[in-house]
Amino acid sequence: MSKYDVLGKPYKIGNVEIKNRFVVIPMTMGGLSYDEEGGFSDNLINYFELRAKGGFGLIIPGAATTDYHVDPYSALGPNVNTNKHWQERAKLLVDTVHKHGTKIFCQLTMGLGRNYPGLPGPSENPVWRNPNEKSPALTTEQMKQKIADMIEGAVVAKECGYDGVEMHAMHWGYLLDQIAMAFYNRRDDEYGGSLENRLRAAKELVEGIHEKCGRDFPVGMRLGLKTYIKDYDKATLTGEEEVGRTLEEGVKIAKLLESYGYDFLDTDTGTYDSFYYACPPMYNPQGFMIPLAAAAKKEVNIPIIAGGRMQNYDLAAEAVEKGEIDAVGLGRPSLADPDYPNKVLAGQVDKIRPCIGCNMGCFRRCVETGEPVSCAVNPQAARELVVGLKPGEGDKKVVVVGGGIAGMEAARTSALRGYRVTLFEKSDHLGGHVVEAGAHSFKSEIAKLNAWYQDQLKDLGVDVKLDHEPCINCIRKQEADVVILATGTNESHPNIPGLDKAVSSLDAIDHPEKLKGKVVIVGGGLVGCEIALDEANKGKDVTVVEALDDIMAAGGAGAPYPNKQMICDLFENKGVKVYTSTKLVEVNDEGAVVEKADGTRETFKADTVVSALGFRPAPNLKEEWAELNIPMYEVGDATGAGTIMKAIWDAYEVANSI
Repeated sequence: MSKYDVLGKPYKIGNVEIKNRFVVIPMTMGGLSYDEEGGFSDNLINYFELRAKGGFGLIIPGAATTDYHVDPYSALGPNVNTNKHWQERAKLLVDTVHKHGTKIFCQLTMGLGRNYPGLPGPSENPVWRNPNEKSPALTTEQMKQKIADMIEGAVVAKECGYDGVEMHAMHWGYLLDQIAMAFYNRRDDEYGGSLENRLRAAKELVEGIHEKCGRDFPVGMRLGLKTYIKDYDKATLTGEEEVGRTLEEGVKIAKLLESYGYDFLDTDTGTYDSFYYACPPMYNPQGFMIPLAAAAKKEVNIPIIAGGRMQNYDLAAEAVEKGEIDAVGLGRPSLADPDYPNKVLAGQVDKIRPCIGCNMGCFRRCVETGEPVSCAVNPQAARELVVGLKPGEGDKKVVVVGGGIAGMEAARTSALRGYRVTLFEKSDHLGGHVVEAGAHSFKSEIAKLNAWYQDQLKDLGVDVKLDHEPCINCIRKQEADVVILATGTNESHPNIPGLDKAVSSLDAIDHPEKLKGKVVIVGGGLVGCEIALDEANKGKDVTVVEALDDIMAAGGAGAPYPNKQMICDLFENKGVKVYTSTKLVEVNDEGAVVEKADGTRETFKADTVVSALGFRPAPNLKEEWAELNIPMYEVGDATGAGTIMKAIWDAYEVANSI
């Protein structure tokens, strides 16, 4: 008997039995989702089949467009009502998922509203992050047309074989959410005013679908139980200045939706205005959604799915056991590991490749850069047919130099392809800089990722040589066919007077006891800001100094929006002072002497100055070892300091091509 057995128990949504408590919750997947005719691509069908094989009981793909009358364009792909090819490919997707005993619901969208330019909402509101542009207000006739199109979409979904539908969405500030919230909805027709009027569209949707599809065809709502917003484009970290939806109102909505005939609620939090609650980064604690979902569960009898930082299987099992939730919604963790449910139910939780909450491969690629969704720690995710693992080419000996995250990924991928692999690491441990990254109180997933890699190397039989800094003769004796250099980076130490008086960033993380009294951190990149957050969490007086005009802007792609938004709000909440366009010119016994944009100088008094001035690649061994005359490749930070995603993706690409 395992404590995770409860997650394997079946339950019912309406009359549909779901084999276990694991749900792939909806995510917009981006460009690799559709073929040229607008149907689900082979890549996407394969992606969902892998999650069905991996044990998920229910899959809800991302929002499908229904409106073909009102919106001037769709940001979400082809229209389910008008695209016959989409319908044929949807039937194939459904049949493919069903082969593995997994149920699949179709999520249908009424629209995106003021989250995107040019799209109508319930009332005129500023467009997200475009305050000078206003979303036009829907007429009553347009509102009714959108509802009719959604109902038609549900009929199509049932004809395609889907087991049910989910309404997109009374969450993330999408159109149904805007209609339901007084903050966005100032209408004076039957869809505005009282809460019941603002929920009229949701009521008419479920009633219309039941009329057309029958009462035994489940209908659910994606519901944000609390929005955490205090104004347009402004989140409230604590929820104390809520102008959107309070938890009390969220619970009331849940009760009303049940009374209207909804069969389940797929719950989370936040809107685009409070993206760090909608797509929570690692700074939001795991399982934070459980108390909110539990508050709704107390008041309704229909199943509650809880999503949002729910990858902690211990918390999830406990919540289901207590009856606080009915099922666990996993979006990003299902990207990281398609076999998540099977591993949990087999009691092999240490084999799960952990989502690290970085938002780099998923949120940033989809929402910020318009690229297909994938995953920082799983470079194959949602691209399995495009960049899937290739079989090895003969019997090869691969030598990897460097045991950081890039080196371990290079070794892992090479071994998976059937090659003989030796990894050299000059220190007495594996992990490189992720050891320091995983030391922060809010980044336990990074430490888990390091442990996962080490477990993988052991299982794959990689010959790991610690305390070995190889020389050219060592490599020659290995008789390697290929050498992969993952030598990482060293901290930058620019020629600044008195910098030796500062504590280096890595030393600060390894030995936080060195950070005494008032702390000034020089360098407002990710490393510096996370040290600042850790120290502020301890009640320290912390100042961050950054030479650029913004924090968390360096390091290639910079930080994803939710991560940066949350760090800034956490700094404000904890009193961390931030100075941008301010460069360090000297460290002395008083503290840090800085120069501001106007050329004036000031001394920021400090008991401890921390130098977080970035990293530079380690010495280039590729040139030094050129006489070996064998293929050598540099990966990860050896090609320039970057993110965990860059390190893993670089290493995978190289190791999968040799």
